[in-house]
Amino acid sequence: MAVVTAAFYTAPGTDISPPGGVPGAVAFWVTLLVLGNILPFRLGITLTPSAAVVHNLRRRTIPWADIQAIQVQSSAGIKSIVLHEANGRSTELRAPTTGFLSWDRHFQDKLHTIETWWQTHRGPDWTPIPPPAAWWNTPPTPDRNPLAPPK
Repeated sequence: MAVVTAAFYTAPGTDISPPGGVPGAVAFWVTLLVLGNILPFRLGITLTPSAAVVHNLRRRTIPWADIQAIQVQSSAGIKSIVLHEANGRSTELRAPTTGFLSWDRHFQDKLHTIETWWQTHRGPDWTPIPPPAAWWNTPPTPDRNPLAPPK
């Protein structure tokens, strides 16, 4: 990237000069490269016996007992894992993901590992919380089989 930036600013016919000249542009890209390798920034999830530690832009600890469901969400061809909590909050994991340009052959294995940890560590007193009520003007859900013919 530093070479491309330097070539852009030194190409014939360009009257734009980078701040600090070409050495300044090269120093900028080298600094970004060094900082990117030094700073500890991880994406994904750490599985502990008591909680799932989610590493997104900020770190969150979600106890296993608070997680109500784990689902795969697809958006723009990219599949990611979403943790649904008892309080209604949904947390999308930034990793693992899989998509057209970044295919992860082990995505299903990673999903299975997360689901297994959740089922194993959520505790014996875990009970699913019913989904929130529907809109106020929708008819109540019948107690009978929805595929049965009408009476």
